[in-house]
Amino acid sequence: MDFALQTRRFYTWELAGLVTLCVLLSTGLWAEGRQASVAEQLVRLHVLAVSDEAGEQAVKLRVRDAVLRCVAPLLEGVTDAEDAAAVLAQNLEAIRAAAESAAEGRLVTVTLGEEHYPTRDYAGFSLPAGRYRSLCVVLGAGQGQNWWCVVFPPVCLAAAGKETLRPVMNPEDYALITREEGWQLRFRIVELWGELLNSVEK
Repeated sequence: MDFALQTRRFYTWELAGLVTLCVLLSTGLWAEGRQASVAEQLVRLHVLAVSDEAGEQAVKLRVRDAVLRCVAPLLEGVTDAEDAAAVLAQNLEAIRAAAESAAEGRLVTVTLGEEHYPTRDYAGFSLPAGRYRSLCVVLGAGQGQNWWCVVFPPVCLAAAGKETLRPVMNPEDYALITREEGWQLRFRIVELWGELLNSVEK
């Protein structure tokens, strides 16, 4: 085969590879930015049971209810995720006390930080995998099944579902998580990128 022809073919494949890499990186950066945009408008709630035993799972749900009853009045009138996080941070001791009241003597740890969440489907919307600000309540060693929700806006405090999100989210992010027409593929891209990043972090 002619050397010049081989060289041209090599450069063609090399160029195609570089273009593909650039497209993948650009898509990944867009997906990461979009997930971060969604995340900065929310505060999530994560409750972990001691174990998967039925009794421990029942306690987890009672603790969840106690935490939600405590948090609801604290966040009443709050319209911004940053403010919501600040209020929660100032009241971690009260939240822990509420959790302990339903924990039946189990050790309770309450923190506010960032956690990686898998994709979760709720009533009328989905949140893509990625890192979110999270109010985390751990019972004992926290080896049991999780319970996840959104504490701000108060999706798990009311039956309003996705309509509770609309006033506090920008239109693009709301369209993404509700998978409005034209946004289904973009949601899937954000979801896959978040899952990829999580697997890399592990």
